[in-house]
Amino acid sequence: MAVPDAADPIPISALQHFAYCPRQCALIHVEREWADNLHTQQGQCLHERVNKPATQQVEGVRVERAVPLWSERLQLVGVADVVEFHADGTLFPVEYKKGPRRPGRHDDIQLCAQALCLEEMFGKAVPRGAVFHGASRRRREVAFTPELRAQVEAAAAAVRQLLDARRLPPPVNDERCDACSLKPRCLPAVAIERRADWLFRPLAREP
Repeated sequence: MAVPDAADPIPISALQHFAYCPRQCALIHVEREWADNLHTQQGQCLHERVNKPATQQVEGVRVERAVPLWSERLQLVGVADVVEFHADGTLFPVEYKKGPRRPGRHDDIQLCAQALCLEEMFGKAVPRGAVFHGASRRRREVAFTPELRAQVEAAAAAVRQLLDARRLPPPVNDERCDACSLKPRCLPAVAIERRADWLFRPLAREP
């Protein structure tokens, strides 16, 4: 199968970034900002072990690592950490995360986006997948419900608008910021203060 000639496809990871924080998504994918912290370094170490193309058989299941993904319909491109090919033809994507399960559905949206790519590539339904959390060393199975699929499509459309507009969304300045490696560059508290100062500054009177 050849990868379709898509104009500026959206990285699947951008959907996860957007669902976590639209400003983080713009910093990474529009302004090309990146910084490491302990969380990102641990995540990179985990993915270095996973994201090496390989094939193995595990109890009758063919396990493919570092599988290229794309969707012409949603204009997405990315790589699945693992895709299991079961004997009955079922495809089962697995996304690796270094920490425990976090609040929100950003990881589930990323995994479901992988499933939508697989469905388009192989022409068969992908009803479920799993997120492997490194902290617990356990899988968490995710059902790709109509609601989750709709969230993926909405996120893809929103990221496309964000990339086209090339504007930095306002900061959130909440608990999400504490774990974000881009906090020193985002400066959410400072940005909010400056934005508030601009909003409430008296308008200059015309002479």
